[in-house]
This record gives sequence, C-alpha cells and structure tokens, in this order.
Amino acid sequence: MYVVTVEFTIAPAQWSDFLPLMLENATRSREDEPGCRQFDVCTEAAKPHVVYLYELYDDRAAFDAHLASAHFKSFAQATQAMIEQRVIGTWQRIAP
Repeated sequence: MYVVTVEFTIAPAQWSDFLPLMLENATRSREDEPGCRQFDVCTEAAKPHVVYLYELYDDRAAFDAHLASAHFKSFAQATQAMIEQRVIGTWQRIAP
C-alpha cells in the first residue's frame, strides 16, 4: 500500500472556506477513486488552523490517478491561496 500524509497550515481567515472543500475532496476521493482505500481528514485543538491528511492508496499509480482527477484539480485550484504551508510525505505501508 502507498501512504500519503499531508499537513496543511491554513490562513486563519480562510479556515471556514477551506474545510468544506477539503471534506468534499476527501469524500470524492473515497467514493470515486477505486484505488483510494482511506482518506482521513484530521485536526487538533492545539493547532487550530492545521489539517492533517492520512491517505491510503493501492499503489503509486492510484495516487497519480487521484492527482489527475477533476475533483482534486478543482480542490487544488480553489484552495491554493488559502494554504500558508504544505508538508507532504509518502510512505510504504508494511503492516497488513
């Protein structure tokens, strides 16, 4: 399995606009992409404008299909100016 983690820092004034777009992107990914197995959107009270994603795909090709999807491209364009920082990690899952 191919794992992607993303930590977004969102401009505070953009938080209420960003979150629904993020949740819609996650839903579309889980429902419309056969290779997407999990797409968690997480927050932490101590970091009020940070969103952490945990995404699980069959393989790198499935993640590339996610990046090419219309819903992801729409999300990326709509949120580009809202994001102050983005840290992306990719991993190979070794546990079943």
